[in-house]
Formats: sequence, C-alpha cells, structure tokens
Amino acid sequence: MSEGLSRTPLYDRHVALGARMVPFAGYEMPVQYPTGILTEHNWTRQHAGLFDVSHMGQCFIVGPDFETTAKAFENLVPADVLGLAPKQQRYSQLLTADGGILDDLMVARSAYPGCEGWLAVVVNASRKAVDYAHIAAHLPQGVTLKTEDASCLVALQGPEAEDVLARLNPAVREMRFMHYESLDFAGMTVHVTRSGYTGEDGFELSPCYDDAGKFWDLLLQDERVKPIGLGARDSLRLEAGLCLYGHDIDETTSPVEADLVWSIGKRRRSAGGFPGAARVQKELASGPTRKRVGIKPEGRAPAREGTVIQNMRGDVIGTITSGGFGPTVNGPVAMGYVAAAEAAPGTPVQLIVRDKALPASVVKLPFVPNRFKR
Repeated sequence: MSEGLSRTPLYDRHVALGARMVPFAGYEMPVQYPTGILTEHNWTRQHAGLFDVSHMGQCFIVGPDFETTAKAFENLVPADVLGLAPKQQRYSQLLTADGGILDDLMVARSAYPGCEGWLAVVVNASRKAVDYAHIAAHLPQGVTLKTEDASCLVALQGPEAEDVLARLNPAVREMRFMHYESLDFAGMTVHVTRSGYTGEDGFELSPCYDDAGKFWDLLLQDERVKPIGLGARDSLRLEAGLCLYGHDIDETTSPVEADLVWSIGKRRRSAGGFPGAARVQKELASGPTRKRVGIKPEGRAPAREGTVIQNMRGDVIGTITSGGFGPTVNGPVAMGYVAAAEAAPGTPVQLIVRDKALPASVVKLPFVPNRFKR
C-alpha cells in the first residue's frame, strides 16, 4: 500500500482489471482502465458504467424519533429535512456560520424497522474527518453521529442501468428518483438509491462489506456494464453541470452563488434557522455579487481550473473552477464564477490561456441534458 493511503474493498479487482491507480482523497483509486477515459465516458452515456465510490463517507444521524433527528440536522443544513418522506433522499450542504459550504451531501430518511429515527448521510471522501467532527460537535443531547467506517458503495450509471439491475430484481423499475429501497440481488441484501452524479439515470448501491467483491463481479457479468474510473466520472459530472467540492464549491462560496438555490427548502428560505441564513437570505433577496455559470470556449483549447475570465473590455470578472474536454459535447467545457452583471447566458467573455485571450461565452448549465428518471 502507498504510504498513508487507504484502499476500498474493491482495490484488488481494480488492479486485476488493469486500472491505473492514483492517490485521491486519501485512497488509492482507479483513474482509468485500459480502454481509456474517452471510451469509459461514452460507454456510460450509452450503456452502463460501474464506479467504485466506497471512499465516500457513509454515516447516520441517530435520534429517538424522526422529528427530533430532522430538526437537529436542519440546524446544520438548509434543506427541508422535516419534509422528507420515508425512503426519500435530498441533496444539501453543511454550511459555515457565514454561509460558506463545508461540504455537499446526500441525506435520506430511514424507514428500516427500528431505525425510523435515523437519517442516512453520504459525504465527500476528502471531507469525512471535517464533516464528522463538525456534525458531532453541533448535535443536541439525545442525537448522535454513527459512522460506517467499513462500507462498500458502488454507482451504476447510464441508460441501461435500470435494465441491468431489473434482470436481477425487477423491483428496481418501480423505484423513484432520489428514493431508496432494500433489495435482494442473488442472495445479497443491498441498500439501493436511485441517484448518482453523472447526469444519467442510475443507482448507488451499498452491499455489506463482505459482499463487495461478489456484488461487483455480479454486475460486471452483464456485457452492458463496464468499470469506470475517476477520469470519466469527472468529465461526466462536468458535462452535467454538477459541482465538485474543493473546486466549484468551498467555504468561500454560498449555495446562492453556486446556483444551488433549488436545494434550499422553500420553508427554510423564509424561516432560516440554519448556519449562514442571514447571508443566504440577503443573497436571495438582492442577488449575489457573483454566480457560478457554464463557460463554452470557442475552438478546441480547454480552459483549466484557475484560468482567468475577462469581459470583452479586458476587465477580470471571474475564474474557471472546473474545465476540460467534454466527450459528449465534442469540445471544451468549463464552469466558473463571474460577476453577476456578466452572468447572463450568451454573454461573450475571453479566457486567458498561456497569456493569450481566447474567445468564449457564458452558457446555461448543464452542457448535456440530465436524464434522471423522475
């Protein structure tokens, strides 16, 4: 093992499949397999891509009943947690006292017998330690954090993902977007959510740790499924206009600036009661000074993270936070923050790449239409 790096329970399988392993968020993870990032990206858009996301942090907020637990978690996030139906999941963010984003996350209301007062939370791998400490320090008496240190989580994404899983258990066809079920696959009990981070329809699946390899092998037996690494995961989420923590969102950005207002519950927008509510409410009322937008460079040269964005007068108006080649778009795509006055789709801008001003324009996100099954 590389010094200081952890391995997921699927590490040996990645190596056997010829994956190129790289350090990522404290883990040795596959960045690509022998077919390459472009092929993996296109396969996921056309068929079904299988991702190892076991490095993500899975934890539970445990209280005596749902209302108590939900209210406790609403003190940390701007989502309407109280409004979750049993088995429903929502996207939200842990916020700082001044409205910056500590991390983004998924939170689901448990309906498992005996766990009705639980919330299941998934956080980013790079932020696990920070998140767990923050959550534990801010929970009231009687509500606790339970971490799941040894876990397996894989994502099956793409237009054929439903058919692949339905061959093993037809019940997946009845699952709604952002809801979970506990399903049996070849004798293995698996926690399944209809969600993902590619813009495609898909599922995130958590078998028990001891079943991780067996479940991975089962899915790869289907010819419609190929393993996909971190490289294609990044290009897929970029085309889908989805934020990556530490790049497009961090402790300096608010959910309003990041164009994540849709994730703030309507009740919470007016009532507040979450960290940074004053800033969020002010930006909702008056508008933020900057906004996250899509940027489409002209030509073929990609705009990487850190690229300066200028208006056509040569004034600096922002910075690229994510950028690269979009295989589905067949050209460079990027996201970044620009001054609010320059954020309208169609606004011409220029990108400073190797001291040259390259033409580009602000565009509406996503670059590729999302195909979530709602």
